[in-house]
Amino acid sequence: MPPSPQAGPMDGRICVVTGASSGIGKAASVALARLGATVVGVCRDRGRGESALAEISAAATGGEPSIELADLARGDQVTALAARLAALPRIDVLVNNAGLVVGTRQLTADGFEHTFALNHLAPFLLTNLLLDKLKASAPARIVTVSSTAHHAARLDMDDLRSDRHYVPMLAYANSKLANILFTRELATRLEGTGVTANCLHPGTVRTNFGQSGSGWLRIGLGIARPFLRSARSGARTVVYLASSPDVAGQSGGYYVSCKRREPSKAARDERTARALWDISARLTGLLPPAHHDRGGFSSNAPVNPP
Repeated sequence: MPPSPQAGPMDGRICVVTGASSGIGKAASVALARLGATVVGVCRDRGRGESALAEISAAATGGEPSIELADLARGDQVTALAARLAALPRIDVLVNNAGLVVGTRQLTADGFEHTFALNHLAPFLLTNLLLDKLKASAPARIVTVSSTAHHAARLDMDDLRSDRHYVPMLAYANSKLANILFTRELATRLEGTGVTANCLHPGTVRTNFGQSGSGWLRIGLGIARPFLRSARSGARTVVYLASSPDVAGQSGGYYVSCKRREPSKAARDERTARALWDISARLTGLLPPAHHDRGGFSSNAPVNPP
């Protein structure tokens, strides 16, 4: 049945957005709801999630928005979240937005370095667990928020927990490179399914990002804050990739300011992308672990840290 003339361009579509309680995630959720989408926002904190939900609801022109609570740094909670989301009638868009940088090396309950776990392993696992639902909803889109910081990455496949060397912004850069490698390999694997995968750099945005980082990072972002983009501006490319007919059928791209751009040479390495996929699949429990794998981020149950 064709939409009515009053319907928004996303009317009848269901969009899942992680990290929806603040910043780019909340701004993208509001914009998509205004376009008519039914938004399901994934948040870690109930209070902040319900506050964001009120803003999203106020903007909504389509279906009733809702929130799901999950700590995406925990594999068991990602798995439980995916099971709840799979019960939705459809998923037209999955936006992997949640991310952070931490000032000191921390291990998650699953035994992984926190930045890598939340920024890469969580979207890798969540996306894979929702692929059947996305394929059944095709044409569908997967949008992952990366960063231009990936240019500074030095990703060591033998030290994904940063046991030997931890620098906060290097860990962040590595995770953002992983986002692009994941997107490119995912796009290859999804060819012919009607599901596309793209990623983006949103610009440097005035959000709460970096508040869990080192003192110097917080000071630097505080000084730069007046010159940074608003969250609404940062969300533009997210919304573009989620909704624009201009990118229908386009997959495997890295976008900046709604334009497709070339990422770094490391981000275009197909061999590295395949290797990272295999390692990530083992670490998240999607494949049996190899004897040398350390830590666990299981799609079946939480694994004790090594």
